[in-house]
Amino acid sequence: MNDENDDIVIDENAPQRVHSYWWCAGFGDTLIWSRLDVYDSGLAEVFGATGEYLRYDDETAARMALLDAEFREFDGLDEEDAAVMGFDLDSMHEPSGDSDEELLPRMVHKIARGLG
Repeated sequence: MNDENDDIVIDENAPQRVHSYWWCAGFGDTLIWSRLDVYDSGLAEVFGATGEYLRYDDETAARMALLDAEFREFDGLDEEDAAVMGFDLDSMHEPSGDSDEELLPRMVHKIARGLG
């Protein structure tokens, strides 16, 4: 019996993700998501709604880039912030998926202004 996972090689020296943070930005009636991943090596990577991975030397540099692009950390939002962005905080959740490929189409979310 041939198990399809037999060909998978795990690089134990590859950096391991230690934290992930969700960020969002509101543009008109659209909410755009990005995920900031921080690795044990100190490097940071942003997975964006276009499917690109942008790498940074550290978490601070990645956070600064997201802030410059007018993204806000989702966990740091309050009801007032969410209302300014056009959604109800209690009705919005980070996108989820079993893989980045599955996650990608969920990274752009149409919102009805004021309704979430």
